[in-house]
Amino acid sequence: MKNSVERFSQTVNDYAKYRPSYPQEVLQVLIAKCGLTKDKIVADVGSGTGLLSKLLLEYGSAVYGVEPNQFMREAAEVYLKSYPNFFSVNGIAEATTLQNQSVDIITVGTAFHWFDAEKTKIEFKRILKSSGWVVLVWNVRNMEKSELLHDYEDLILRYGKDYRESNARRFDKTAIAEFFSPYEMKIQSFKNFQQFDWEGLKGRLLSTSYSLRPGDDQYDEMLEALKNIFDRYQRHGMVEFLYETKLYYGRF
Repeated sequence: MKNSVERFSQTVNDYAKYRPSYPQEVLQVLIAKCGLTKDKIVADVGSGTGLLSKLLLEYGSAVYGVEPNQFMREAAEVYLKSYPNFFSVNGIAEATTLQNQSVDIITVGTAFHWFDAEKTKIEFKRILKSSGWVVLVWNVRNMEKSELLHDYEDLILRYGKDYRESNARRFDKTAIAEFFSPYEMKIQSFKNFQQFDWEGLKGRLLSTSYSLRPGDDQYDEMLEALKNIFDRYQRHGMVEFLYETKLYYGRF
């Protein structure tokens, strides 16, 4: 299995185009519950192509986007080039390179499952101010309310290169609670969705680190199976991808 830094190098273009952003309610939680103001400094760790960073930058905060993958980091630098208060950092969650007690809030958007939790907690304590907050966010596919996503899950279980073993499949609230322990962990969730035409649905699949790539055995078979799913559920040439955006946040 590729390590968590390398595995997204081939997916970066599709990731930037077809992964979901985060709803405005995430920003409202940061403001109302975590004391976010425009003069606060945020470290967005595992910032990828900048989807969560953009939400914070549009509000007016300074954001240090910490991302180890060169291709993802460069994509974020292009995507967010119009924001002078975005600072791109080559670092990992366990060693961000940021200064001691230098940030007010740490955010992690759909990336924490790739981190070494024990080492990351030490690093987060080091860079976070004493009154600071940690906010972990995921866009989780809502299979309970979508037959399409049930079929999509079956497809990636069948064709995903290492999906069964991948951290991308794991979502363990107990492990997250242990990360915040002995401090209180708070939870909120919000609805989120994307709409895709056929090219969009294909791009969404290819944005994942476990997807087969052109030239792989069964690649064409995988796309044919995906097209069958699209045809089954499309309405007026579009399908809907439902998510539950989950927030886990607290102080150290």
